[in-house]
Amino acid sequence: MGIREVLVLFSSFSFVAYGVAFFTSSKMKEEFIRFGLAKFGALTATLEIFGALGLLVGLVFPPLLVFSAGGLSLLMLLGVAVRIRIKDPWLVIVPAFSFFVLNAYLFIEAIQTL
Repeated sequence: MGIREVLVLFSSFSFVAYGVAFFTSSKMKEEFIRFGLAKFGALTATLEIFGALGLLVGLVFPPLLVFSAGGLSLLMLLGVAVRIRIKDPWLVIVPAFSFFVLNAYLFIEAIQTL
């Protein structure tokens, strides 16, 4: 198993966990209210779950890896922008930024291997 596969697994499991947590934890719903995005919480969580599954399937069907990694990196870039807009501390922004960088890397890597 190479580094790409390890990173895909890490990202996938993280996004599945976060997406499922939205539907099972009131704290996650409260976060979207705090962001001013309450009506987009379920959509965001669903996109995260589908993106995570797309990363996994993308290991055997590379075009899906491109699409999923690109979508998740865009989602995380928007997440960073929202956290900056609401003036969250930088330490709170770091995880979203890290997942943006991780998925942007997977996106670029996947494009280069098509």
